[in-house]
Amino acid sequence: MDLIRDLLLKIEGGQRSFDLLTPEIAEILGEGDAGKMPREQAELIENHLALLDDAGLITIQAKLSGAVWQIGQITWAGHDFLDTIRDPAIWRETKARAKQAGGFSIDLLKALAKGLIKKKIEQHTGVELDL
Repeated sequence: MDLIRDLLLKIEGGQRSFDLLTPEIAEILGEGDAGKMPREQAELIENHLALLDDAGLITIQAKLSGAVWQIGQITWAGHDFLDTIRDPAIWRETKARAKQAGGFSIDLLKALAKGLIKKKIEQHTGVELDL
């Protein structure tokens, strides 16, 4: 889940391209392998970008040469999820509580983070929110 959050933050920050070229693919394409990422790391990022797309949190614009992923945008749902987990303290607490529960999904993480944010707002403002 940390990688999901990191990818969303990078995309929000303007990164729209992920170069997942491995030394193996670089060799096939006749390119040098300097600066290329290990296959396991490329596959991990590729799988997580696909998960973000499947969950409706981002759109994939294109997959070029099997190694470069072009991101279209973060969806409304993606922004909503990212806004609930943006704060590092809320994220740490969300992960800790989800770990105590023994399992989680993106929807459950989002609900848990929103509950923590609601509690924090109520503590700081005295205003009870009905979310």
